[in-house]
Amino acid sequence: MTPAARQHFYAALRDANPEPRSELNYRSDYQLLVAVVLSAQATDKSVNAATAGLFRVAPDPAAMLKLGLAGLKRYIRTIGLFNSKARHIIAASQQLLERHGGQVPADRAALEALPGVGRKTANVVLNAAFGEATIAVDTHIFRVANRTGLAPGRTPRAVEDRLLEVTPATFRRNAHHWLLLLGRYVCKARRPDCPRCPVYRWCGYADKVRV
Repeated sequence: MTPAARQHFYAALRDANPEPRSELNYRSDYQLLVAVVLSAQATDKSVNAATAGLFRVAPDPAAMLKLGLAGLKRYIRTIGLFNSKARHIIAASQQLLERHGGQVPADRAALEALPGVGRKTANVVLNAAFGEATIAVDTHIFRVANRTGLAPGRTPRAVEDRLLEVTPATFRRNAHHWLLLLGRYVCKARRPDCPRCPVYRWCGYADKVRV
């Protein structure tokens, strides 16, 4: 994809959704962190269903520790890998209190030092909570970047690095949300909905449905 095509590609996504937002429900940086940890290999819908009750009783790290491991598991047992996620959330909450005054740090190294937080989770938090121009490459973004020719790469990190390199600065802050939503609802894995794709004109997918 040429630089001019990328400019048009992102401009079309912006025009279709000027202010994209995460579909996870949260009211604080801490709740965002917990929700993103829970969202690994789970849908946002299932996470929101679980956290609706959880965040009422455990809205912050201290309350989460008071709820305890067994109590947390009762709220998130419908989510895949809930046992390991519960352990990570409790341990991360303890670490936030001990090392960061109960606040989520706006620092990649400190975020990735938290139990259960890898690069992708840190990127989401840095972007959504602190406004950094990071791009968290999940399966949707990986597919869109490769399928369209926007930023091909063999690994999520390679795609992330390429996206940061080729995405115009004016679009970088929201690129994560635009690409995620495109992959989730339009550029789907099994059957991309090409006729209603806002970036159809600039997509380089060889097998795209002709409109």
